[in-house]
Amino acid sequence: MYLTDRSTPRDADTGTPRGRGPARKVAPVVLVLGTVSLITDVSSEMVTAVLPLYLVTRLGFSPLGFGTLDGVYNGVSALVQLTGGHLADRVRNHKLMAGLGYGLSALCKPLLLLAGSVGTLGTVLALERTGKGLRTAPRDAMISLSTPSANQGRAFGVHRAMDTTGAMLGPLAAFLILRTAADGYDAVFGVSACVAVLGVLVLVLFVPGRRRGAPEAEEHRQPVRVHEALALLRLPRLRALAGCAALLGLTTVSDAFVYLLLQRRAGIGDEWFTLLPLGTATVFLLLAVPVGALADRIGRRTVFLAGHAGLLTAYALLLWTPSTPALPLLVLALHGTFYAATDGVLPAALADVVPERLRATGLAVVGTSQALARFCCSLAFGAAWTVWGDGPALAGSAVGLLCCAAVAGMVLRPAGGAR
Repeated sequence: MYLTDRSTPRDADTGTPRGRGPARKVAPVVLVLGTVSLITDVSSEMVTAVLPLYLVTRLGFSPLGFGTLDGVYNGVSALVQLTGGHLADRVRNHKLMAGLGYGLSALCKPLLLLAGSVGTLGTVLALERTGKGLRTAPRDAMISLSTPSANQGRAFGVHRAMDTTGAMLGPLAAFLILRTAADGYDAVFGVSACVAVLGVLVLVLFVPGRRRGAPEAEEHRQPVRVHEALALLRLPRLRALAGCAALLGLTTVSDAFVYLLLQRRAGIGDEWFTLLPLGTATVFLLLAVPVGALADRIGRRTVFLAGHAGLLTAYALLLWTPSTPALPLLVLALHGTFYAATDGVLPAALADVVPERLRATGLAVVGTSQALARFCCSLAFGAAWTVWGDGPALAGSAVGLLCCAAVAGMVLRPAGGAR
């Protein structure tokens, strides 16, 4: 029931990587998938960076309305993750399902140009998130299956670092477009669509369709049945990971709300708002690989919980620190550290828990539990902000996070002196 179990599954890849340096300790497919994610994140984060301001200032959304749409934006991908993960395992073709997900998201980008009402916008965002839900588990399964158990944290760290490079470039591109284009929001959505198509092309052309190597065992050639996927819930460690991810997700305020709160507390002008995600992404990029490698060495539980402690500190700064030039820097640094310590560490922990032939399904179970919890948090936080104000809403989230982190620390506690 803990993140640091280093037992190797019977069918895990135990090959030893050669060479030195982060790039040589990960498989080529990890680097290619990282490139796909980098390009796709440039596209996605261009939209994400302008969406809160677009909805609140241009379309006049209330915090409750924005929280509902933000919850839909994240919740739909959670509901689809299980389907994407199971289908990828069932058809034994992770690239196919990932490609369908990337393709659907790319098709939705130009539709944002036509979305002028809440209903239309919600539908387009739901479809875009459906694509993300379809691709996430198969993509992470390809990373996990190509990497030895001892280097999972490093491999996911490299991928997340490349992914985050796109997350840095996306807001920067949106910022430049808004400053130069006459109709800035439409220009952002149009350029985003073109970049998304490029990401799909790289996936199709350069990611291998199936793992290379020895022929698969007979059990690996058989399609995965629904009852086998459901049987994963009998694994105590998987249940513990999924439960703790959901528990902590219930008190994890969405990025958009964090940036809106930071803008209000620090008095940041609207023209600089799109650069706030760039601060988070920069720290994430710098720390993703070293923190992933650290998790491989000292234990994923320790790093995972430390990341949530950093997020709690960011909440405290937003609540009680007076507006100073250092406030945005500190909050964004802690926000980026939180992602570096959790985003890749959680799927890396599953390599020691889930068999290869069910890897995408297992990743989807944990990812879905976390995303659904964050969907609920977006709705609740938006409602609390509307009724009581932003300060009480954030204070409630901070208290909840402290309590949930304490519970998760006990549930994931190592046995026998393990770290």
